[in-house]
Amino acid sequence: MSNKSIIVGAVIIGAFIGSALFTIALGDDDENKDKDNTESTQMTPQNRADSILNRVAKVSDSDGNTVEEETNPYDELNELVGLDEVKAEVNSLANLVKVQKAREKQGLKTSSISYHLVFTGNPGTGKTTVARILARIYKDLGVLEKGHLVETDQAGLIGEYVGQTAPKVNHMVDSAMGGVLFIDEAYSLTNGKGSTYGSEAVATLLKRMEDDRGKFVVIVAGYTDEMKEFVESNPGLKSRFTRYMYFPDYSADALCEIYMIRVRKFGFNLTDEASAYLKTVFQRAVKTKDRNFGNGRYARNLFENTVTCQADRLAKSGKLAEMSKEDLSVIEKEDIEKALSMLKTI
Repeated sequence: MSNKSIIVGAVIIGAFIGSALFTIALGDDDENKDKDNTESTQMTPQNRADSILNRVAKVSDSDGNTVEEETNPYDELNELVGLDEVKAEVNSLANLVKVQKAREKQGLKTSSISYHLVFTGNPGTGKTTVARILARIYKDLGVLEKGHLVETDQAGLIGEYVGQTAPKVNHMVDSAMGGVLFIDEAYSLTNGKGSTYGSEAVATLLKRMEDDRGKFVVIVAGYTDEMKEFVESNPGLKSRFTRYMYFPDYSADALCEIYMIRVRKFGFNLTDEASAYLKTVFQRAVKTKDRNFGNGRYARNLFENTVTCQADRLAKSGKLAEMSKEDLSVIEKEDIEKALSMLKTI
C-alpha cells in the first residue's frame, strides 16, 4: 500500500472518530438541558419563595420602596405611594431649575440655587428613594453629570483613630462626584459615639462642598429635631443647607397599598378574609407605633415574611403535585398572621 493511501485512510478514520465524539458530547448536553428543565419545573414552594424574595431584594431600597432605575424619574416620583407634599416640593424645585436655565439662555439675571437638601422624618418614610430619584432628576436638568446616589452614614465617614476621618470623607465624596452623596442619620456625626472625630468629618465635608461646588450634591437625612440641631450646630452647615423636606409617616392605607403593590408585582392574590385582616394589621400598627416604626420597611418585611409562611403552608399540605397556579398564588389570613408573629419576635 502506498504512503498516499495510508494518509487518506488515516484522515477518514480520524474524521469518523471525531464525528462520533461530537455526537456523544451533543447527546450529553441535551441530556443535561433536559435535566435542568425538569428541575426548573419541579420548584418547591420554598424555592419559589426564595426566588421571589431575591427579586424583592433586587428591586427594593432601604426604605422598602421599589427601585426602577430604567424608568422616567419624574414618573417614578409621582407614582410613589403617599408623600404628596414631598413630591410637590421636588417638582417645584425641578421647575425652578428649568426656569432659571431658560432665563440664563435669554441673558436674564438668575439667582443662585442651593441644591443641597435636608430630609427629615422617621425611618422608612421614603427618604432614600426620593434622594435616588432626585439624583436622576438633577442629571436630567443638567445639574449633575452622572446622577447616581452614594449612600453612607457615620460609619462610612468617621475613622476609629486620628488621621482616618478626613481620608474616609474624601473617599466618599470622590465616589459621589457627578451625583448625590446621601448621608443617613447625619446628626450622629456631631453627637453620640461619633462626636470625637465628627467635627473633623463635618469640616472636611464642608471644604469639599466649597472646593468642588457644582460637581456633586449632598443630602443629609434623619429624625426631624436631631437634623435641625445638626444643621444649626455649624455656621457652614447652616449656610449651605437652606432647603428642608419633611417626610411624614405613612398612613394605614398607604402601608396597605405598598404591601399590595408587591402582591400584584409577584403574582399573588389575597383571599377576602386575608385582605380584610391585612387592613386591620396596618391600622393597629399605625395606632401603636413609636418613632422607630419602620413605615414602608415594615410593609415590605411583612410581605417577605408572608411569602415564606405561605410556602411553609403549601409544603406541609402534602398536595404539591395537585396544585394549580392559582393554588400556588393564594395568600390566606393564616399566612399573614404567622408573618406578623415573625415580625414581633425580631
